[in-house]
Amino acid sequence: MPNIQAPPLDHLALAFIPGLGPVRSRRLIAHLGSASAVFEATRSDIEQVEGVGTAVAQSVIKNRDKALSLAGKELRKAEDLGVRVVAQHQPGFPQLLRPLPDCPLVLFIRGELDPDDQYSLGIVGSRRCSQYGLEQSERFASRLASRGIRIVSGGARGIDTAAHRGALNAVGRTIVVLGCGLSHCYPPENLALFDSIVDGGGAIVSELPCDAPPEGRNFPARNRIISGMSLGVLVVEAGRKSGALITARQAVEEHGREVFALPGRIDSDSCAGSLDLLKMGGAQLVTEPSDIVQALEMPARHAHAGTHEDRYAPDESKRYEPATRALVPGGEAGQQVYEACKESRTLDQIGEATGMDMAAVGQTITLLEISGLVTRSGGKVTSTR
Repeated sequence: MPNIQAPPLDHLALAFIPGLGPVRSRRLIAHLGSASAVFEATRSDIEQVEGVGTAVAQSVIKNRDKALSLAGKELRKAEDLGVRVVAQHQPGFPQLLRPLPDCPLVLFIRGELDPDDQYSLGIVGSRRCSQYGLEQSERFASRLASRGIRIVSGGARGIDTAAHRGALNAVGRTIVVLGCGLSHCYPPENLALFDSIVDGGGAIVSELPCDAPPEGRNFPARNRIISGMSLGVLVVEAGRKSGALITARQAVEEHGREVFALPGRIDSDSCAGSLDLLKMGGAQLVTEPSDIVQALEMPARHAHAGTHEDRYAPDESKRYEPATRALVPGGEAGQQVYEACKESRTLDQIGEATGMDMAAVGQTITLLEISGLVTRSGGKVTSTR
């Protein structure tokens, strides 16, 4: 079992070996027992791993010393930037992302992630969007963030930026997943926005080395992280060639996530992809944030119980130390509200019992409700166990 407190040098080094990638790396770790074992294995041992083969095994042998050196330099660079590097098996790595077959080996994190970030919604859409799209992205993000749902998006111009701003306006948490390294700000005009997100308790994350530029090939891979970190994905407005549709496809086909889409103008090219999703049954039509909260109830219960990964059940996933799951979402506040609900109470009575303001009570109740720990009936909230 790997040391979950050790610096993730070996995991990071695997990312620097040409031709390896996260899927093969994960298989190597599972077969050999740890990331560090990959750097001591013979070529014959490496070739035995499914999907590796002779050419990749030769690349591992040839490049692993250089990769370790590059990883050491990268860790020092990240430290200079105030960025943490967290490997798959370590505390602080997103819980929903960990079991996915194409999970990144490591994440570079500026800011903070917390266990309740598993109650997240990805919001995606086109950079070139209408005013309607901007307004709805901000409206949905703001309403959902005010109810305790975390908003995950890609930090891009258009729909993404509006979603992040909406979450901030509601004093909620939002997470940016970049398609470049964290020494860059892309797009550059979002520097102040990203600083505000970190200052507000959110995070900027990337799987790429700090100096990796914002190249087009990075963004489809970035999209899988947005989907993987979220219980569901909302497509606000997307044209037929929008990268948001890649995210939606990955979410439903590869990650088993809920996918939602807003109806848009039938004569608008910027809505054509979203409308296609709805026509083909690839997304649930939503018109209000409450539609999404209701639809996320079952996925949130799986997240709370830690059963999201059951649909994959790869043997190698069992080798990673599972993250410690809080018994109740929302931390100390969640526990206080949960205890207060052991007898039926109104929101006002819960506020009086816990000393929390009504906004905090409402957010916490939402997390408890979609996790199946409390129910609402007749204006009162009651715990279910």
